[in-house]
Amino acid sequence: METELNSCLREAVDASLSDAIGGGIRDVYGEDCATEDQLVTPWSRNVACGMELLRDPQYNKGLAFTDKERQNHYLLGLLPPAHLTQDLQVHKVMENIRSYADPLQKYIAIMGLQERNERLFYKVLIDNVEELLPVVYTPTVGEACQKYGAIFQRPHGLYISLKERGKILDCLKNWPEKFVQVIVVTDGERILGLGDLGCQGMGIPVGKLALYTALGGIRASACLPITIDVGTNNETLLNDPFYIGLRQRRATGKEYNDLLHEFMCAVKQAYGEKILIQFEDFANHNAFTLLAKYQKTHLVFNDDIQGTAVVALGGLLAALKVTGGTLADQKFLFLGAGEAGTGIGEMIALEISEQTGIPVEEAREKIWLVDSKGLVVKSRWESLQHFKQNFAHEHEQCKDLLSAVQALKPTILIGTSGQGKTFTKEVIETFTSYNEKPVIFALSNPTSQSECTAEEAYTWSKGQAIFASGSPFDPVTYEGKTFIPGQGNNAYIFPGIGHGVLISGSIRMHNDMLLAAARALAAQVEQEHLHQGLIYPPFKHIRKISANIAVAVAEKAYELGLATKLPKPSNLLKYAESCMYSPNYRNYR
Repeated sequence: METELNSCLREAVDASLSDAIGGGIRDVYGEDCATEDQLVTPWSRNVACGMELLRDPQYNKGLAFTDKERQNHYLLGLLPPAHLTQDLQVHKVMENIRSYADPLQKYIAIMGLQERNERLFYKVLIDNVEELLPVVYTPTVGEACQKYGAIFQRPHGLYISLKERGKILDCLKNWPEKFVQVIVVTDGERILGLGDLGCQGMGIPVGKLALYTALGGIRASACLPITIDVGTNNETLLNDPFYIGLRQRRATGKEYNDLLHEFMCAVKQAYGEKILIQFEDFANHNAFTLLAKYQKTHLVFNDDIQGTAVVALGGLLAALKVTGGTLADQKFLFLGAGEAGTGIGEMIALEISEQTGIPVEEAREKIWLVDSKGLVVKSRWESLQHFKQNFAHEHEQCKDLLSAVQALKPTILIGTSGQGKTFTKEVIETFTSYNEKPVIFALSNPTSQSECTAEEAYTWSKGQAIFASGSPFDPVTYEGKTFIPGQGNNAYIFPGIGHGVLISGSIRMHNDMLLAAARALAAQVEQEHLHQGLIYPPFKHIRKISANIAVAVAEKAYELGLATKLPKPSNLLKYAESCMYSPNYRNYR
């Protein structure tokens, strides 16, 4: 490579000198000859300096470069003479972002910063997490995925399509960072509550990993977003000239399974046994299968099944501090029987079993599901998908949610349907009539798909509801009292779980580790939060929350014998905090 390069440069210089002697400088690279083919080998220096340094987001500091750094790194004349501290840069960025009225424009602005100045991006995100979380995550990321083709500028992460069959390991080797610890992967078939967005689902892994770094403290260079592109069944995208993915119907069956298996094997071959692979927004029929298939051979985690379940369980454990009673005393009714609903149900059953000692099968009898065909009951067993069958109990059929509420009189109502406005006034009023403190979780994302709004929950329950949603809602004032809606956001959970797995060197994800994470989340909800209507701790403390969750997960990994980082640190919390990424600028020699 180097010999070839030197030869090319030598020829170019010789040609230039020859033309110069002849009376003019010829365009050696043929840039003025539109029809001339150019075969140029791309290469770069190992140490970034000059304009190359300013264009490297990992090391660029913008106007924060000192005079000495500008001198030593060939930046003289490339920057205006002023110096701006990182804090002042944060202030400037936030002023610009706040000037946009459209959330999508805010998303484009903040994600554009990630492409220019990585440390500043994370500093802005950490310092303004409550304001920016709805921008980089739900609900705005949903709109960004829908319009990803139109706003696409630079690639983030790896795109592995059917064209790369047999070459997936080569794709992974092309990623510039060799020490990868966390992968978030999607096939784009079920993005939030928006359906099949194909290759444009990449916005989800990118956003999730930004939160892994900002909230969980995992180094950005150790995070890899990946989209598996097997086509899309979305006709709008297939006919969109700006669509960035394969223009074909989705692959299924053996073709799909073989591609995913090659991917899973290649990841372990490239990054080892302790690489955390998070499945994200796979459709139900693939999500459960992939998790079951690989959880015994890989370190895998499905955020839609397990992450949603853990954050919901954490919220429920906190809500019981208000309602009283135990988890086993409750009767749960879900609207939605997909991966989120059944995942939460399984996690609740596991926790009840842990608390009471009863078998998980018996604990499941406290959990009821309503799907598009009505109440999930034994008489429907043969037609049910396998993940619903555990929750099919003996009962007469109820055709809709309202009749199920009337028949079962549940104490907790949870929405995971992806269908907006399904917790109607009549449903909430009926549910409230059976409960002094009705617990209502409307968890579907984005906001437009939420089963009800915070205002509807508080108003229709006459201010009695203990409410949480998947996407954020503004505070609600009802009869002079202001309620702050809780947000059952997975961002409370997956960054802390990931950090705990990494600091312990765990080689597998165990259900007991997930239960430990839920308890750690609930333990951080204090009485003052409950008085405000909150059943989740304030997000402004998310780095501390994540550290405590990481400790609980790591402790359980050591207890189960799954940890490989030995000896175990004497103070896990101190160790977890010391391992968290800091976005503050570094000084360059």
